Amino acid sequence: MSSEVVRRGNVPQAMAWMIGLSVVLFWMPLLGSLIAGFVGGRKAGGVGPAVIAALLPGVILLLASILLGSVLGWIPVVGQLVAWVLGFGAWVLGFVNVIPLLIGAAVGGATAKR
Repeated sequence: MSSEVVRRGNVPQAMAWMIGLSVVLFWMPLLGSLIAGFVGGRKAGGVGPAVIAALLPGVILLLASILLGSVLGWIPVVGQLVAWVLGFGAWVLGFVNVIPLLIGAAVGGATAKR
């Protein structure tokens, strides 16, 4: 009789780990994202789910910034400036963090035990 435990990845749990570690390790811009991606990739259980878990928070952030920009954009000068800064900041932060996060997630997903 075998008491082998089958562990499967969990994309929402991997996303939570990636977001949480990215917030905690924000002071290490590249290395923090690599670590967060690696841990989240291991939690996801494979390369495919790890990449999905790394990209989905970025898509959510993009949609939230577009929504917030459209909510504040109707105010003549200040609202449009705030909307532009929020949108541009979300894009910059997304691109700066997503590349090391994806690399870490791919490596972590590849090394996950199946």
